[in-house]
Amino acid sequence: MNSSSLISGIAAPLPFSNLDTDQIMPKQFLRIVDKAGLDRGLLYDLRFDEAGQPRADCVLNQPAYAGASILVAGPNFGCGSSREHAVWGLQQYGIRAVIAASFGEIFFFNALNNGLLLVTLPAADVDALLGQVSAPATHRIQIDVRAGTVRGAQGWSAAFQLSERHRDMFAHGRDMVGTTLQQLGEIDRYEAAHWARHPWMRDIAHQVRARLDAAGPRSALENRNAT
Repeated sequence: MNSSSLISGIAAPLPFSNLDTDQIMPKQFLRIVDKAGLDRGLLYDLRFDEAGQPRADCVLNQPAYAGASILVAGPNFGCGSSREHAVWGLQQYGIRAVIAASFGEIFFFNALNNGLLLVTLPAADVDALLGQVSAPATHRIQIDVRAGTVRGAQGWSAAFQLSERHRDMFAHGRDMVGTTLQQLGEIDRYEAAHWARHPWMRDIAHQVRARLDAAGPRSALENRNAT
């Protein structure tokens, strides 16, 4: 993850309620063995018609919103299935943050843990922001993760909450593994205390295997019963 304590850029309005992960990343784009190329499938049915031609009425196809890095969306964004590909596709397309009144719960944590910022604002604030970014003259906004603020045109601003853990992850560019590694000292202390309380459990599988090997060859059934 890259440090993302300050995100600013063009915001595109997507005022659709209940935009689910199947719409964000349709199933036909999941037949891959890695994450590459998911940007092509992002919101495919909104961006392209049945012949595969760009829809002129889709905001992401309009020149004024080229390079948009923020989405301002309707409520319950990311509901539906738990496919993480929806998050990866948004990121590959260049989206760094999504602002909405609410999000699907699984999508919410998939996004934050992958470094895609989700900002939850009251519905009235989202509506006001949608009104601003719907006009190209006022479609640039700024999100300050450390301060917990969203700033739009003409002095408009709103505050949002983010857990301390996720705020730290974005500020320092850490994913879940990187965040866990910051707690190695605590993990080592817990492990030492655990083995001190339960010494007979340490390396028990290795000890049983060693005893079986020392006992010599036996039938498969005997070995299975012994383990």
